[in-house]
Amino acid sequence: MTTDLNHGGQMIEYIQDRLYLASYDSAPGSRTPFPFHLDAPKSPSKRARAQPSTPSKRRSPVYFTIDDTLLYNAFHADFGPLHIGHLYRFAVLFHEILGDPANSDRPVVFYSKTDARSRANAACLVACYMVMIQSWPPHLALAPIAQADPPYMPFRDAGYSQADFILNIQDVVYGVWKAKEQSLCGLRDFNLEEYEKFERVDMGDFNWVTPDFLAFASPQQQPVEPIPMNTPEYDALPSTISEISSAKIPMPFKNVLAHFSSRNVGLVVRLNSELYCPSYFTALGISHIDMIFEDGTCPPLQLVRRFIKMAHEMITIKKKGIAVHCKAGLGRTGCLIGAYLIYKYGFTANEVIAFMRFMRPGMVVGPQQHWLHLNQGSFREWWFEDSMREKYAQSTPVTPRVSTKKRSSNGVVSTPPNNSHSKRAALGEIDQNEASAYTEENLPAPTPGQPRKSHRKDSRHHPYSRTTSGSLTVESEQRHRTHRKSNEGSESEEEIQLRRLAKRSSRSPVASPTSRSISYSATVTASYTLADSNHEDQENYNAAPKTPVSRKSGCGAPISVSKVRSSPRRATDSTRSSDARGVRKASGRVGSNSISPARAAKTVH
Repeated sequence: MTTDLNHGGQMIEYIQDRLYLASYDSAPGSRTPFPFHLDAPKSPSKRARAQPSTPSKRRSPVYFTIDDTLLYNAFHADFGPLHIGHLYRFAVLFHEILGDPANSDRPVVFYSKTDARSRANAACLVACYMVMIQSWPPHLALAPIAQADPPYMPFRDAGYSQADFILNIQDVVYGVWKAKEQSLCGLRDFNLEEYEKFERVDMGDFNWVTPDFLAFASPQQQPVEPIPMNTPEYDALPSTISEISSAKIPMPFKNVLAHFSSRNVGLVVRLNSELYCPSYFTALGISHIDMIFEDGTCPPLQLVRRFIKMAHEMITIKKKGIAVHCKAGLGRTGCLIGAYLIYKYGFTANEVIAFMRFMRPGMVVGPQQHWLHLNQGSFREWWFEDSMREKYAQSTPVTPRVSTKKRSSNGVVSTPPNNSHSKRAALGEIDQNEASAYTEENLPAPTPGQPRKSHRKDSRHHPYSRTTSGSLTVESEQRHRTHRKSNEGSESEEEIQLRRLAKRSSRSPVASPTSRSISYSATVTASYTLADSNHEDQENYNAAPKTPVSRKSGCGAPISVSKVRSSPRRATDSTRSSDARGVRKASGRVGSNSISPARAAKTVH
C-alpha cells in the first residue's frame, strides 16, 4: 500500500501494521500524519446505535533513518547501491527497534530524505533486507516499490563521464538473491569488523566478492623485479605469517600478505603494470601470474578463456581461493571475476555487476559494462560445452588404442604417411571461434574521460583486436594431394592393395555423431551407394547402411546426401541383371520405363 504525504514522498507498506518505507523533507515527529489502517466497518445493530462510538486507540509510530550514519563513499558520480556492510548495520538497528518491548505494538517507519539518491538507496536497502534476511522471493520484495511516484533513480558506474549504462533496484535485488541461492553471499558468517577494516585504502583495500574470489587494489612497493629463487635475498623474504609483521614493506601490503596466507588463497592474478615484487607471494606458497591488459579497456576473449580455465581448476580441484587485482581493483578486476560468475552460475550481466558492487562498490566501469553484456552469452556457452565435454569423458569407456602400423610380407614394418596436419579440429578445441562474433566496430568504445594508456600502433596489441581462425586454402589442399600422391608412388603394389581392401571392408562411421567439425573452403558430398554387386553386400546393406564415402567437390558446391536403397524383392531376385541394381538418378527424377517406382532409386539433395 502506498500513501501520498503532503510534505514528503510516499509511504509504502512492506509488512502490514509493522514496517513502512517513507520519505520526508524534514525529520518526522509526533505531529507527523500517519495513515493508520481503519477498522473494517461492521453492520449496524440496535446495541451499536445505542452506544456512543469511541475512536480507535493506536500508538504513534517509531521513525528511524540511516541517511546520516550509513553513507555511500562515492568515487566520482556514482551513488549506490549500498554495500553488504550497510545492509548488516541496517538489519541490526531495525531488529533492535523491533525487539524493544516498548515498540511491540507500534508500527516502524524507515524513512529517508526526498532527494532521488536517498530514496533509491533506502528502497534498495529494504528490498535487499527482505531477500537476504526475511527470505522473501525477489518479486515480492520488489512489488511494494514498483508503483513508487516518482520512480526511483537508477544507479550508475564510478566513471567520470556521462553514464551510458544503468542499473536499477530490480537488478540489485535479483543479483543478491541469485548469489544467496548459490551460497555466494550470506549474513550468517559475515564479519562486519573485518569487512570495514580491510576495505580501507590504508589497510589493504580488498573485499571478498564470493567465498572463492577476492578483489583488491594493487600493492605498491619498490623494487618491483622478481627475486630469483635459491638466493639469499629470496630466503630472506617472509615465508610465514609471523615473519610478515617484521618485513620492511608498507602496512597495506603486510595486511594483504597476512590475510591471504590465513584464508587459503592459492593464486594471485595481476592485471596491471608491475608495482610490487611478486616474490613476496611466491615465498608464502601463493602462485602469482600476470595477465596484463590496458587500463580502462576490456580483456580479449582468449585471455578470459584462459583465466576461467585456471580459476575453475584452482577452485574445484585445489580447493583454494583466487585474488585478482588491477590498479584500483574495480574495472579490469570486475571484468574477469564477473565473466567467471556468469560462466559458472548463469548470472545476467546486470545481475553480476549489481552483485559485485553490493560486495565491493565501484566494480566494472564504463565500456566494461557493455562488454559483459555483449559477451554473457559466450560465457554461458563455454560452461555448457565444458560440462558436456566432462560428462562425455566420464561416460565414455576407455578402450586400448589400435596400432596403425602395417607389416609387409617380408617382415619389415611400414607406417602410412602422417596426414594429421590436414585433419580439421573440432569446434570446441579452437580458441578463436568466438572471435569472429564481434568485430571491432561492434565492441564498446572507450568512454571519454576514462583513465587509460595510449594504444599501441601494432594492431596485434590493440585491446579490441581479434584473430580469426585459419582457413584451408586451395594451395595447401593441392600440396596435400601432391604429398599424398608422392607417398602412394613410393609404396609397393601389395601395400596399395591392402589399403584398398581396408577401405572397402570398413563399416564403422568415420567420426562420432556428437562431434562437430568446422568447414573451410571445400565442401564434402557424402553418397550412400552399393559399391559391390554381390549378394552378400546387398544383405549387409539391408541390415545397416554402409560407411559414407567422402568426395570433395569444387569450392562452393552445396552439401548433398544421396541414398540408394534396394527393395527386398530386388535383393532376393537373382535373375535380375547387375545393371538393374543400384541405379542412382543424379538428376533427382524418380522412376523409369523398366523400373517401378517402388524399386526406383531415391535421391535426396
